[in-house]
Amino acid sequence: MSQIRNTAQGKTIVYVGTYGDEKNPGGIFAIEVAGAGELFVPIKRTHTPKLAGYLTYDAGTHTLYSVDERKNDGRGPVEPPASIMAFRVNLVSGVLTALNSHVAPGPRPTYLNLDRQNRRLACANHGDFDHVEKAIFKNGQWVSEYVYDDSTVIIFSLNDDGSIAGISDLVVLEGHGKDPNRSPQAGGHAQASPHAHSAVFSPDARFLLVCDKGTDRILVYAANAKLELVHSYQFAEETAPRHLEFASAERIYLTCEISSELASMRFDADTGEIELIDKVKTIANNFNDLNEPAEIRVHPSGEFIYVNNRGEDSLAWFSVSLDGTLKREGHVQLAKSIHPGLAARNFTFAPCGKYLVIADRPDNCIKSYSVNSQDGSLHHNATFNVPQPAFIEFVRLNN
Repeated sequence: MSQIRNTAQGKTIVYVGTYGDEKNPGGIFAIEVAGAGELFVPIKRTHTPKLAGYLTYDAGTHTLYSVDERKNDGRGPVEPPASIMAFRVNLVSGVLTALNSHVAPGPRPTYLNLDRQNRRLACANHGDFDHVEKAIFKNGQWVSEYVYDDSTVIIFSLNDDGSIAGISDLVVLEGHGKDPNRSPQAGGHAQASPHAHSAVFSPDARFLLVCDKGTDRILVYAANAKLELVHSYQFAEETAPRHLEFASAERIYLTCEISSELASMRFDADTGEIELIDKVKTIANNFNDLNEPAEIRVHPSGEFIYVNNRGEDSLAWFSVSLDGTLKREGHVQLAKSIHPGLAARNFTFAPCGKYLVIADRPDNCIKSYSVNSQDGSLHHNATFNVPQPAFIEFVRLNN
């Protein structure tokens, strides 16, 4: 979740990670948000990294971390390899200054999560869907073997100044789900190999929970000096858990990409075991086309859960009862997605909880919505043009 410095005064900034292409360098936009999300004021654009698909901020060291969500062998002069980058945030101006970067082995780093107390950063590397076909001689005959990218979970150690010290551990995921399956991604082969899409420390940082959408599992690691797998939760085939958030030490919520569901789960903070409480569809009952939910956010009050849908192209909210059961309450419409990979991808609440900002990529803009504290409903505040926005992170600056 985003973090904000507890200062009496100061600007509220959103850092917007963007995707670049042949004509657009990508990078990170620093934008001031005035009032309760009614006005956006540009500050400065940093033109790296090219594929800034996920950001997270450490208020203790004033450091913003970003993925560079690439797949590249890194050998040639044309493109650098996948990496994680650290930037110093100027607390007066909001301008970013590069500290350092580190290669992230395993293509497509797609998620970051901080353990501030122990100075470490978790990264989930999704890997691509593409395969390499190899001819091998097996059981007396020539056959084709298909080799897929490694999906990895990396723990980076951090220096006291916020810079990245190096890799302290790396886990290569194994297994696969149903292949082929009903998802149109990769022609039905989206679960032919593992795909870590999030890696989240428990509130006490004793465990690291990894959503592997390729194998329909949540993997629970003891987050010691080296990661140790202690538990896994197996969903039904073609579920594809994607993003996970803790609402408390013992309650988690997550999006399920292929089944288009929101799940409520109980987490045992002592053992790391997980138990399902409830699952509901993220889309309206009368929506029958392809849909794949992406981001999930728990409102700071804990009373509402928000999910954006790619297909229905909506930002939906759900009420949650004390026992963890869920009910979809409403939605606002977003820009029409080109396909699930080119759709609104991320949104984040202002820490006050009064509004949120979403990266609506097909419209090439960010949008703010006020939040009704009584029923969770959203109302549009403002729009600001940003090319190919992918991620939103809030930071509070000193005057």
